[in-house]
Amino acid sequence: MTPLRERMMEELRRRNFNPDTARGYVHAVAQFAAYFNKSPEFLGVEEIGQFQLHLLDEKKLALGTIALRMGALRFLYKRVLKRRDLDFENLPLLKTPKKLPVVLSPEEVTRLIEAAPNLLYRTILMLLYATGLRRTEASRLKV
Repeated sequence: MTPLRERMMEELRRRNFNPDTARGYVHAVAQFAAYFNKSPEFLGVEEIGQFQLHLLDEKKLALGTIALRMGALRFLYKRVLKRRDLDFENLPLLKTPKKLPVVLSPEEVTRLIEAAPNLLYRTILMLLYATGLRRTEASRLKV
């Protein structure tokens, strides 16, 4: 284990990070170092931006995964290496596009309710549609 990885693990434990998060952070930093074949200590914001583009364009990772990787690098440089010369504010955080929900037409709703195999399921579907309750909320209703 490299001294930098050891320092990072100690800092993660000291700050009481979840073990899964810590594993993900260490993996992200290892990927970053492997991509440039250098220790992250010798890399800067320019390389972080290149790595972000690599994850997006070449690896085709989900935006949430890339955000986790960027969070790991931010933690490394700010908390472990204590580098104040890096300006992470200039690195844009990728935002997931907002999707509108699919709305069923009245005919589709009618077909859905009529397709219920028995009266109980039909009643539940009608209740959900008429009230806008969520599944869990409907399951917790008392007679």
